[in-house]
Amino acid sequence: MVVDTLKPLLVWEIPYYPTYYLPRDDFEAELVETGKTDPSPKLGTGIVFDVRVGGSVAAGAACIYEDSPHVELRRHVRLRWDAMDEWLEEDEPVYTHARDPHTRVDILASSRRVQISVDGVEVADSGQPRILFETGLPPRYYLPMSQVRMDLLRPSNTVTHCPYKGDATYWSLEVGGRIHEDLVWTYRTPLPECIKIAGLVCFYNEKVDLRLDGTVVDRPRTHFS
Repeated sequence: MVVDTLKPLLVWEIPYYPTYYLPRDDFEAELVETGKTDPSPKLGTGIVFDVRVGGSVAAGAACIYEDSPHVELRRHVRLRWDAMDEWLEEDEPVYTHARDPHTRVDILASSRRVQISVDGVEVADSGQPRILFETGLPPRYYLPMSQVRMDLLRPSNTVTHCPYKGDATYWSLEVGGRIHEDLVWTYRTPLPECIKIAGLVCFYNEKVDLRLDGTVVDRPRTHFS
């Protein structure tokens, strides 16, 4: 155990998701200064530490902004997410980054007709979508594989991780000899909260032509565009 606390802070260092800052007094691991710093224009100059516990060392895995203009951060530690073997919220693993308490995910069954085209070629036509609503993102339309041109999909090695949905695997799409990299994904074994999208296929609607009940939908602008 590195740290066990009931009083974490959630800090939005970037707009998309928070980072845990953990009270130094709650650490069971030893924090050893490295002599390195991590300057931040918003947080101050961070002091970098190695994390030592149980005979193992996570080099440079901790940072404390002891002179931060945000006084509440000065006795809190930020751990590098990928330097830890596992993160737990209560007794459940947390993946990729801390969960945002202001984000929710809702999945609704629908009979709306979803048609997706790329470079003028229709690649999906479904009247059985699951529509996933996630705070801060456009609706995502998850479609049965039987209603997608799977013959146009090319397997990708890309895997992404979502703390709300789980691990996604990807395909690229080949249309007219042109490859659209990592345009399509699925959650084969999503987290229990999102089990309704298991095995369904989704396209970045930022990058395809989408018709909903026959009406063209404008492409949304997000950081995935």
